[in-house]
Amino acid sequence: MQSTANYLWHTDDLLGQGATASVYKARNKKSGEVVAVKVFNSASYRRPLEVQVREFEVLRKLDHQNVVKLFAVEETGGSRQKVIVMEYCSSGSLLSVLEDPENTFGLPEEEFLVVLRCVVAGMNHLRENGIVHRDIKPGNIMRLVGEEGQSIYKLSDFGAARKLDDDEKFVSVYGTEEYLHPDMYERAVLRKPQQKAFGVTVDLWSIGVTLYHAATGSLPFIPFGGPRRNKEIMHRITTEKPAGAISGIQRQENGPLEWSYSLPITCRLSMGLQSQLVPILANILEVEQAKCWGFDQFFAETSDILQRIVIHVFSLPQAVLHHIYIHAHNTIAIFLEAVYEQTNVPPKHQEYLFEGHPCVLEPSLSAQHMAPTAADSPLILFSVASDSPKGLAFRDPALDVPKFVPKVDLQADYSTAKGVLAAGFQALWLARVLLDGQALMLRGLHWILEMLQNTCQQTLEVTRTALLFLSSSLGIESSRAEMPDFQELKEATELRSRLQTFSEVLSRCSHNVTETQMSLSCLGGELLKNRNQIHEDNRSIQKIQCCLDKMHFIYKQFKKSRMRPGLSYNEEQIHKLDKVNFSHLAKRLLQVFQEECVQKYQVSLVTHGKRIRQVQKAQNHLHLIGRSVAACNAEAQETQESLSKILDQLLLDRAPGAQISPHPMAPHPSPDPKDLVFHMQELCNDMKLLAFDLQDNNRLIERLHRVPPAPEV
Repeated sequence: MQSTANYLWHTDDLLGQGATASVYKARNKKSGEVVAVKVFNSASYRRPLEVQVREFEVLRKLDHQNVVKLFAVEETGGSRQKVIVMEYCSSGSLLSVLEDPENTFGLPEEEFLVVLRCVVAGMNHLRENGIVHRDIKPGNIMRLVGEEGQSIYKLSDFGAARKLDDDEKFVSVYGTEEYLHPDMYERAVLRKPQQKAFGVTVDLWSIGVTLYHAATGSLPFIPFGGPRRNKEIMHRITTEKPAGAISGIQRQENGPLEWSYSLPITCRLSMGLQSQLVPILANILEVEQAKCWGFDQFFAETSDILQRIVIHVFSLPQAVLHHIYIHAHNTIAIFLEAVYEQTNVPPKHQEYLFEGHPCVLEPSLSAQHMAPTAADSPLILFSVASDSPKGLAFRDPALDVPKFVPKVDLQADYSTAKGVLAAGFQALWLARVLLDGQALMLRGLHWILEMLQNTCQQTLEVTRTALLFLSSSLGIESSRAEMPDFQELKEATELRSRLQTFSEVLSRCSHNVTETQMSLSCLGGELLKNRNQIHEDNRSIQKIQCCLDKMHFIYKQFKKSRMRPGLSYNEEQIHKLDKVNFSHLAKRLLQVFQEECVQKYQVSLVTHGKRIRQVQKAQNHLHLIGRSVAACNAEAQETQESLSKILDQLLLDRAPGAQISPHPMAPHPSPDPKDLVFHMQELCNDMKLLAFDLQDNNRLIERLHRVPPAPEV
């Protein structure tokens, strides 16, 4: 046990160890509060006194929720060594989070954004106080779980920190080599003499490597054999990196360097976030300090990301979920353009549904008026695009599964088990994403079908109403067949023929709509069966999870065993059996993933493509029918106007007191003029009523069929 005046700790409670100090978990003697104490070793006291007290002075200046808090600086009772008493972060460091097999390929998007927010806020506080950290890395970013279960990350270990303004330089070298700026790496690791001075931007390089590590689970610059085994190539990769590249790797000994300008396909961040993050990484992972961003620009660009809202959009033509990062004050027009950048669907062809209802987005409004979305409740994007859906692009986890060595090697077996388990967690994540994608395909198509069924029903009501009035009007005209063969009535007969044609067109439209309605009903039945099947497919997720649980148990045994010098004979036999069982479980897991997840997903994409084309065909058909009905309505309106003029003239000619010229060819006596006036008046009124109804129908049809037709293929 060791202690100071107010704190007590045991040397077995080691939290971390560095070149000059060790950190232990301790308790306050009076309150029992758990804290962390940093105890310096003898090597630290060989440093100049100014350097020894620098960390105390730096911590005293800092007070921020994303910087580990300083509680006290005290001395041990016997040796009178100074110790730093700090806030205890019970959930380890960002490095321990990334070393979890579940995060081997990087953090989930939500957790990465938390890391970004905390690191940016903490670094901003350091710069406001003129502090350069000089040892930013995941191991020096501690994690604390808040009262609501949220992660809180805090900068720690200020042993290398010092006060430095933006325009000042320093020449001393500190830091961890994988995260060092190349100029510092050259002197500190390669031991090459050079007279360069370093500024505050060296922290930006370390932040860039740290953020890349958090996003992908791996370091951005990897020579063959690893950074610690091939230091010359490591330096070459970082110094020869082309502008815009964010990573480089050497896959073969003495092989070429491969550069990448994007994050790997295994990264779990959405393309929307990646498009915002990659330019930042490219500009802070810049070896020439003159070309590297300064902190002001870094803070401006990262704050821009953190201030954006996320609109989730599932593109039915692509069968892909997109995350659209925009500002709340941006107009919806900007949102539509952002969707276009990710989907290649032009704004004029974008149609949206939300929770089963059409969602009309007014381009001039601000995005804050949009409904709140989530990954499981996105906007559904439907367009006239007819390309086959490509679905989610991903790397087969089986390609990343390492093989166990035949002999018992505790360290190698642990590393292999960790790699296999990581591939299993990636398969589980992908299986969930694929299943969610299938559910969204079916849900989105179901909503589209409901909308088209409503369109069919309303179109039928419109055509039936029009046919009813037409039938009535044509019946009235037929009842006047015994009227004298005036020239005006001949013209009326021609108009009656046109109305008859109009009636036939509407009848055909009604029949076509009914056929389309039946086709959509059959498709709806198929979707219902598939939606029920999705719940059955969830069992594959359970199978993968079950395999992972058993594999994780064996992995923890391997993790314990690697710290031991060796195993007894019986323990070694059990270890061998565990390797066999672990391999069988991994094989079973990947088999379930391929056969019950990937293959079903690929089949669903093909079926989805056929259904999309069927729905688009039905939509186009209804659009054409709508145009036909609208054209008939317009024609009927013109016919009614012409007929009204004729009937009005007849009424005027047959009015009391008007002179009636005898018809030379009349085979029958003329009807009573009063009766003729009455019948003409009745017909005129009926036709006016018909015209009014047709105008209303025309407006309704126009509202129902404002969808542009699909392009000819």
